[in-house]
Amino acid sequence: MKSSFTASAPGSLMLLGEHAVLHGHAALVCAVNRRIRVTLTPRRDRTIRISSALGRHSTRVDAMKPSKPFRFVIAAIRRCAGKIPSGFDLRIDSEFSHAVGLGSSAAVTVATLAVLSEWLEGSFNRRRLLLDGVSVVRETQGLGSGADVAASVYGGIVSYRAKPILAVKLDASYPLTVIYSGSKMPTVEVVRRVERSRKANPVVFEAIFRMMGHSSRQAAAAIRRRKWKDVGTIMNLNQLLMAAIGVSNGKLAAIVRLLLLDPAILGAKISGSGLGDCVIGLGRARRKKWPFMALPVQISRECVTPK
Repeated sequence: MKSSFTASAPGSLMLLGEHAVLHGHAALVCAVNRRIRVTLTPRRDRTIRISSALGRHSTRVDAMKPSKPFRFVIAAIRRCAGKIPSGFDLRIDSEFSHAVGLGSSAAVTVATLAVLSEWLEGSFNRRRLLLDGVSVVRETQGLGSGADVAASVYGGIVSYRAKPILAVKLDASYPLTVIYSGSKMPTVEVVRRVERSRKANPVVFEAIFRMMGHSSRQAAAAIRRRKWKDVGTIMNLNQLLMAAIGVSNGKLAAIVRLLLLDPAILGAKISGSGLGDCVIGLGRARRKKWPFMALPVQISRECVTPK
């Protein structure tokens, strides 16, 4: 038997359909060229030791205890608990900080599930990884569409639906400019805020979510035809929809305006749940210096891999 097993999965960015995807509408998500790598080394005892830049945690196969920095990892391990023959050391190496988003929770979940499958079964099935990964994310944080899980599993640009779970990889790519706003509000907290507003104005919000879903489908069709200018226009319209549901703010709007002033940017919008995190511009900006942090990430066609 091999002395150790490794799997890595890419981070991700939402392109279109945030919040609407939680209500059964289509979304677009993409994998990025920053990855999380998980290495598993079997032990002779029943101890599980997890280590990463976030710290260290030790537990037992037969009595796994939660640890906040590793809650997604432990939840992924628990899905395989009945099959685990011994303890193991699990080392997590990340090419990006969890503080800037980029779907770190989904990426580490997928990589952990993949390395466990490599160890226990000799390989992994992508559809199974998707379903298990979505379950882990939803169980751990109480909600979640699973779109970021789909990006980590399949790579590239993915057209995604959460109800029922459907992921289709689009064979295309385009440069991005990604700007981090300097802060990140927890996704669950933002979603709950939006849900409170939706319950107060259900008809208006459902109309907005339908427009977001329709926009995602239109953008997917435009991507298949390589009509990237059309995709940019759709992104601009969806930035207005994100503002309408209350997840934009002055800083995010200012970043969007700065991006749109650049002639190389076809469209710009908030990426993710909003009220912080990143803004994406479609195209590689000519501007080199920004008053905010520019993240050196691009769309990556690479999916989860056993290496």
